[in-house]
Amino acid sequence: MVSPAAAQTWSPAKPNVVVDATSIEGKVLFGYQGWFNCPMNGSGSWTHWSRGVPTATNLTVDLFPDLSDFKATDLCAAGSLQAGGSQAYLFSSRTPAVVDTHFRWMEQYGLDGVLVQRFIGEAAGKRNGGDVVLKNIIAAAAAHGRVFAIEYDLTGASETGFAAALQADWKYMVDDLKVTSHPNYLHHKGLPVVSMWGPGINDGGHNPKDPAALLNFVTWFKTTGPIAYRAFYMGGTPAGWSTGTGDSYGGAAWNSAFAAMDVVQPWTVGRYQDTSAAKGWSKSHIAPDVAKAKANGQLYMPVAFPGFSWFNLHQGRQNQIPRLGGKFLWSQAYGAKMGGASMLKFAMFDEVDEGTAMFKVVSKRAQAPDQGFWLTLDADGQNLPSDWYLRLAGEITLMFHGQRPVTPSMPTEPLLPSALRPGGTRESLGYVRTPGGFEIHGGSGTAGQGRVGIFHASGRCLRTLEMKDGIAAWDGKDALGMALPAGVYLAHAEGAASAALMLE
Repeated sequence: MVSPAAAQTWSPAKPNVVVDATSIEGKVLFGYQGWFNCPMNGSGSWTHWSRGVPTATNLTVDLFPDLSDFKATDLCAAGSLQAGGSQAYLFSSRTPAVVDTHFRWMEQYGLDGVLVQRFIGEAAGKRNGGDVVLKNIIAAAAAHGRVFAIEYDLTGASETGFAAALQADWKYMVDDLKVTSHPNYLHHKGLPVVSMWGPGINDGGHNPKDPAALLNFVTWFKTTGPIAYRAFYMGGTPAGWSTGTGDSYGGAAWNSAFAAMDVVQPWTVGRYQDTSAAKGWSKSHIAPDVAKAKANGQLYMPVAFPGFSWFNLHQGRQNQIPRLGGKFLWSQAYGAKMGGASMLKFAMFDEVDEGTAMFKVVSKRAQAPDQGFWLTLDADGQNLPSDWYLRLAGEITLMFHGQRPVTPSMPTEPLLPSALRPGGTRESLGYVRTPGGFEIHGGSGTAGQGRVGIFHASGRCLRTLEMKDGIAAWDGKDALGMALPAGVYLAHAEGAASAALMLE
């Protein structure tokens, strides 16, 4: 268990430019689908956005991405959809610049990397098609210093053929694509990490249903398979894995199969639907799970998700699990940390189909296409920027890295992207001391408007301030209202102007 924030000291550390790929400990990873296609870059069809050319009635996604960081040439016209009376556009994951932008965001917001989702039923087709998206991911991870690992999804896999299909694809990964030799491929204890999602869920759609078959499969990766293909095995298990109840098969044989895994990653999307239930889940599931994993000699990676909605995909309830402006996500991350978890998975980075995407999505309904249902960030009465969940993810990552306090309350000014952090400065901000701290003067031009970040010498953004009439006031406190110790802090404006402030 983790002590409350009041008992902790905050020792900000400068984030690594390149994420350490030698250990999974402390990592916060996103699931990354990369399955969105439109008619460009070798794809002649629309995939996952809609059933055919997009219209108001055939959409299969609830969230609309913020495309302001993409070039027009990297986007597809979205059929007859219009936003504000103009043609609406969408992206293809087959486009290298699109995936590169996603990983650039991860770098800017200090995020560790991804578990690349790979459905075993589609693996042969991906191999035959040149694995375009995976190659985009490998290149983007290298360019932006993020880690990645393969996470197979066994949904729909054959009861008798799943092991051979997965082993064949893993051999292809190791021998042909050589992904595990890539410097950004995640390893632990010298072995490449590989994740398998779905076995043990008792809904009838996830094989194998025989625990002995699963145990044999796990041990192939750990000890019985050829040395070249051995891996550090992560199991995407049912939420009730530790007790064999709820969504999980039970019994001694299943318990042995789960216990053989190196990392347990229980699936919790939809298992609770508000902050109170998430808090209860920490006590009823996470803390006992951590204890059992420890007794088994395993690592434990719980899953947190921002909200859920799949109205267009399955005609479910609109905004089925509300995001509450980030409070729902934060309550899960806090509960996981307080329950003893040392790592975390976010579901997901780009999953707009089920409304769990945490990348940039449009803030207001007026910014989405005029036609159809769209869930936007203002759905719960919040006025949030499109990058809000990337910023929260950055704060949660710092919390799991031990670089910010573990607090039950979500920060009101989450981490800013590195574009707003201090770099080469072109001009200086003016300032005067006041009885309560500092009055920062931006002057005219870009330095006199927008936001000002207050930074620790390590590069950690402590707080953001809004310029009003060229002036921003700072009271010497961080975004949590904590008085900062004496020292030198840097005020940095969006116009690339800076000032060093001595707090006494």
